[in-house]
Amino acid sequence: MQLNQAGSRRLAQLLQEKQMTQYQLFMTSGVPKSTIGNVINCSYDSVKLRIIHEMCQGLGIDLPEFFNSPLFAESNLDP
Repeated sequence: MQLNQAGSRRLAQLLQEKQMTQYQLFMTSGVPKSTIGNVINCSYDSVKLRIIHEMCQGLGIDLPEFFNSPLFAESNLDP
């Protein structure tokens, strides 16, 4: 799996866990709705850490919690 796919899946998981919509994340994080949608849809090859940090703030989590997922295990990521 590509890193952007792992990020997309993780964000989708967290939104589901927090029972939040992309619009609610936009409202709490300030990250544009289009950017959130592009992350979810893997439209970007990479996402700036600043954007992930802002989305984490909107989700009420920190960066380590975002990346604490088997999705980011080296064995699951393409080289």
